Amino acid sequence: MKTYKKLSIICILFFSVAATYAQQDFQGKAYYASKTTVDMDNFGRPDMSPDRKKQIMERMKSFLEKTYILTFNKTESIYKEEEQLAAPGGSQGRGFGGFGASFVAGEQYKNVQSNALLQEQEFFGKQFLIKDSLAPLKWKMTGETKQIGQYMAMKATAMKPVDKLSFSSFRPGPRGGDKETADKKGDSTKVDKPVEEKEVPKEIEVTAWYTMQIPVNQGPGEYWGLPGLILEVSADRTTVLCTKIVLNPTEKESINAPSKGKEVTKDEYAEIVTKKMEEMREMYGGRGGRGGGRPGRGR
Repeated sequence: MKTYKKLSIICILFFSVAATYAQQDFQGKAYYASKTTVDMDNFGRPDMSPDRKKQIMERMKSFLEKTYILTFNKTESIYKEEEQLAAPGGSQGRGFGGFGASFVAGEQYKNVQSNALLQEQEFFGKQFLIKDSLAPLKWKMTGETKQIGQYMAMKATAMKPVDKLSFSSFRPGPRGGDKETADKKGDSTKVDKPVEEKEVPKEIEVTAWYTMQIPVNQGPGEYWGLPGLILEVSADRTTVLCTKIVLNPTEKESINAPSKGKEVTKDEYAEIVTKKMEEMREMYGGRGGRGGGRPGRGR
C-alpha cells in the first residue's frame, strides 16, 4: 500500500512538470558541490605526523572540493566548474604542491540523442579535445526514495569501470620512497611497492539519486541514462550533490559543443597522460612527484 502511494505521488509530480518540459526552448541549470575524501591513514610517509597530514589536506582542498554548473535542455548539456575567486596570497586551482595546475578541465558536453561526449582538457599547457561516445551504465532501480531539497529522489545503482585517469591511479606515494625506510633498518631487500603501483579495482559501485520531477536524461559529469535529472551521485571516494536548480531561467544560454584543442579519444589522452606521468616519476627518482594532481574531472 505504501509503495502504491509513493508511485502515485511520483506520477502526479511527473505530470505536473510535463507541460514545462514539453516547451521547445526548455532549459535548466543545476548547481553541484563535489567532495572527494582521501585515506590519510595510508597517505604519505609512514612517519608523517598528523599535523603534517592536516597541512597537506588544506593544500589539496582546492581540487578535492569543487562546485559545478550543469546547463541542460531536453537532449544536451554543458558541465563546467563554477568560477571562484582565488584566496588572498593563493592561486586558485593550483592543487597540491602546484601540480594540480597541470590538469585543467574545461567544459564537458553531452548529447544523449547523438550519444556524444566532448571534454575540453588542458594538460601541461597543451589544449586537448577528448571526443568519445557516452558510456552507458546498467542502472538497477532499488525502489528507495528520499527528499533532496524540494524534489523526490529515487535510488539507482550501477557498476562502473574504473577510469584509467582516476585520482586513485595518480595519488602520491611515500616521498623519498620506502627504500629509504628499509635502508635505515639495514635491510634494503624488503621494499614495499609504492602506493601508485598498488592494484586498482577494475570496477566501482555507483549510487545515484534522480528525480522524475525533471524528466531529462542528464546528470553531473559523465553520469546519465536515468529517467530523470541526477541530483546526487557517489562513486569511490567522491560524492556530487545538487544544491540548487533553476528551470527556464530568464536569460538562457546557448549549449554548444566545445571545439578547442587537439582532437583525441579518451584512450589516446590516457596514453599521453600516462607517458608524461612516467617521465615525472623518473625525473623525481620514482617518488611519484611532489603531489598527485587529478587528471580530468574525476566526476
